[in-house]
Amino acid sequence: MHGSESEPEPRAAAGSGVDHEFLALERELAVFLRRARASSGEMAREVHPELEPAAYGLLVRLESAGRQRATELAAYFGVGKATMSRQLHSLENLGLVVREPDPADGRAWLVHLTDEGLARFRRVRDARRGRYVRKLADWDRAEVAELARLLHQLNARAES
Repeated sequence: MHGSESEPEPRAAAGSGVDHEFLALERELAVFLRRARASSGEMAREVHPELEPAAYGLLVRLESAGRQRATELAAYFGVGKATMSRQLHSLENLGLVVREPDPADGRAWLVHLTDEGLARFRRVRDARRGRYVRKLADWDRAEVAELARLLHQLNARAES
């Protein structure tokens, strides 16, 4: 049942069934994601000219989470083991990550950034942060914090 007292019905144009707030959200997210994919490709090439754009996110995750099993990474990104294995192999061939035996389970491997991979990633990440600071220079810090909070909330709900 829709529209209980605790959950108001979404605003829609009379008789149209169109929820304008969610249409606006969808439109803005589509633009944001398109730009993010393009930016991710540029950043991947800055890390290494042969780095696939999709693999850039792996560097982000490994830098923030530290050593991870390939299965943990695959689950985090919602991809299959074969896809993850292929991406990690590519990163390993580029000298950006290395695998080592998991001390907790000798049959498993942990993946982590090499010193070179970490240095390249951080250089690109820091430059990206500088671009964010310049683009949002006229925003109040509270607005930046609110945007970060809302994006975190959206990401957390997407994971559940």
